[in-house]
Order: sequence, then structure tokens, then C-alpha cells
Amino acid sequence: MTSGFLITTFATLFVVIDPPGLVPLFIALTQGMGPVQRRAMALRACIIATALLALFGIAGASVLGFIGISMPAFRIAGGLLLFMTAFDMLFERRTQRREGQHADPDHDPSVFPLATPLIAGPGAIASMILLTGQAGGDWLGTLAVLGLMAVMMLATYLFLLAAPPIERLMGRTGVVVITRLLGMLLAALSVQFVIDGIRGTGLI
Repeated sequence: MTSGFLITTFATLFVVIDPPGLVPLFIALTQGMGPVQRRAMALRACIIATALLALFGIAGASVLGFIGISMPAFRIAGGLLLFMTAFDMLFERRTQRREGQHADPDHDPSVFPLATPLIAGPGAIASMILLTGQAGGDWLGTLAVLGLMAVMMLATYLFLLAAPPIERLMGRTGVVVITRLLGMLLAALSVQFVIDGIRGTGLI
């Protein structure tokens, strides 16, 4: 295990998980929630994502292989689920405003879509499998990968805690505009997941 491997691992996880990029999505998904509830959502999402990534980092592809799921199939499923969230961001809130309704106060986005597939998505899971595989069965290397992943999850949590002041800076109109824009981008990302999955099957 070299310093180059550690730097590569950290850079890979940062790019794939993208903690700064999760902040606008977190704001959009937790609109109307108080600071305490938001902190709880962020903490729960990061803990669940950490557990998922650790599981796949340790067990690797054998977890998916045991139940007969390939990584391309996992990408396609993640893309389809993510598209549902994008659709909700684009249309459901607008319908609620028109009808004078309010969002479900019991709505909990911490598990889906925050923990997975936004934080611990197909890309992050595949990265953990590949990075621990590069450790060559060395437990020290595997622990290093897991440790850097935990540091990245802590960074993600800290970025999510910064969401309230960013939301106040944008204002209500800004949040609505960002929500619509992110809905479109999230829809495109979900389609890309599906395309990557189909490409991985060799069909295209």
C-alpha cells in the first residue's frame, strides 16, 4: 500500500460521491423541514450510506453475485429509481401548491434517495469494490480504503449541515428554481445510469 494508492482512493471517492454537489439536492429534498429534522436526516443518510459502502467494500462483488445481480443490472435499477425522484421534484410539489396541499410531514428521504442511490450509488459501490480489489486481499489496504470512505462520509455530513444557510441565501424563489433545475439534471443522471448499465451488458 503506497501513498499514491491512498491519494487515488481519496480522489476517486470524492469525485464519485461529490459531497458539495449533494447540498442542493439535500435542500430540495428536505424543503419545509426544521434544522433538527434536517440534521437527523443528514446523519441517518450518511450512516446508512457508510454501512452500505462498507458492506460492498468488504464483501465485494460476491454480494451481488450471490443473489445473481450483475453491476450493469444494479446501475439500471438505480437509474430507474432515481428517475422517480426526479419526476417528483419536477411535478409533485407544483401540484401540491396548486391544490393548496402540503407535503407529507412524515416524508423521510434519508434512506431513499439520499443514502442510496445519491450517496451510496452504483458508482460509489462499484468504486469501493474496485478499490478494495486493488488492495489485493491485504487487510491493511482494505482498512485504509474503508477509513478513507468513512472520512468522506464525515465530509459529506458536514457539507449537508451547511444546507440551511445556503438555502437562506438563495431564498424561496431560488430554492424553487434550483429544485426544478436539479430535477431535470437528476432525470438526465438517472438516464445515464440506465445507459451505462445497458452498455455494461454489451447490448450497445
